[in-house]
Amino acid sequence: MSIYLDTARRVIATEADGLAALSDSLGDSFDRAVETILAARGRVVVSGMGKSGHIGRKLAATLASTGTPAQFVHPAEASHGDLGMVTQGDVVIVISNSGETPEIADIVAHTRRFEIPLIGIAGRPGSTLMRQSDVALLLPQAPEACGKDIVPTTSTTMTLALGDALAVALMEHRRFTPEHFRTFHPGGKLGAKLARVGDLMHQDMPLVGLDTPMTEALLTISQKGYGVTGVTHQDGRLAGIITDGDLRRHMQGLLDLRAADVMTPSPRTILPDQLAEAALAEMQSRKITCLFAVEDDQPRGILHIHDCLRAGIV
Repeated sequence: MSIYLDTARRVIATEADGLAALSDSLGDSFDRAVETILAARGRVVVSGMGKSGHIGRKLAATLASTGTPAQFVHPAEASHGDLGMVTQGDVVIVISNSGETPEIADIVAHTRRFEIPLIGIAGRPGSTLMRQSDVALLLPQAPEACGKDIVPTTSTTMTLALGDALAVALMEHRRFTPEHFRTFHPGGKLGAKLARVGDLMHQDMPLVGLDTPMTEALLTISQKGYGVTGVTHQDGRLAGIITDGDLRRHMQGLLDLRAADVMTPSPRTILPDQLAEAALAEMQSRKITCLFAVEDDQPRGILHIHDCLRAGIV
C-alpha cells in the first residue's frame, strides 16, 4: 500500500476521532450559544487570527447565507478602527484554539466594556478567552493529525464542524427553506438548482382553441418556436397539447382536422412555484422538451428544456 495513502487515512481517522469527541462533549453551553444568537438584535460578528480566522470567515459566510446576519472582523484590524463595526445589540464569536492569541485581546475587551455578548471557542478551559466569555464552547482535547501536535488540523476541523452545527441549529429554528437560501445565493450552481419554474418560464405561450383549424395551429407552432402548442377550453383551461409526435400520427388529412382531433389530452404540467430542477427531471424522464406551467387549471407559462440548461440546471 502507498505510504501516502497510509498518511491520508491516518489523518482522516485522527480528525474523525476528534469530531466524535466533539459530538460527545457538547452540552448546555451549545444551547446557550444558539439562544444568545437568537436573542441578538444586531449581527453576529466573528473574529479569529490565522487558521482560526479562516474558519471564522467560513462561519460568518455560512451564517449570513442561512438567515443569520453575520460578518467577519479581523482582530488586528479591529484594533485599528474596525471595533466600530461591533456595536451593542450584536453578538461576538471569537475563535482561538489556545484562547490566548494576543490579537484577540482588544475585541474581547471591547465586548466586556460595552456588555456585548461574547461566545468563545477555544481548546483550553482555563484560557483568558474561556474565562471572559459569556458562553464558552470548549473543544475537547484531541491530537492534531500532523503527528507532531503543532499544525492546526484536528482542532480546525472540529471548529469548522462546531460552526456548521451552530449555523444549522439556527437555520432549523428559523425554518429556513431552500427558497430563502436562494434569496441570499442567487448565483452559481446552488442558485441554479434552487431556481423555480416561474423564474424561467415564458409567458408568451403558444395556445390555440379546441376548434382551431390545424392550418392555424401549425402557424402558431411555427411562430412561437417551441415545437408545440397548447390547446385550451373556452374558459382558458388547458385541454391538451400538440407536439411533433401528434403531427406525425395525424399526417394523413392533417390540414382538414381541428386542434381537438390531433392533441394529446391532459398533458403533463408543472406548477410555477416548483423547482425548475423538478421540471427538468420530468422532461428528461418523459423524453419531452416542454412543460406548461399551470396554476388553478390555467396555463401561466411554458418551460423549454433549453431554458433549464441555459440556467445551469443539469
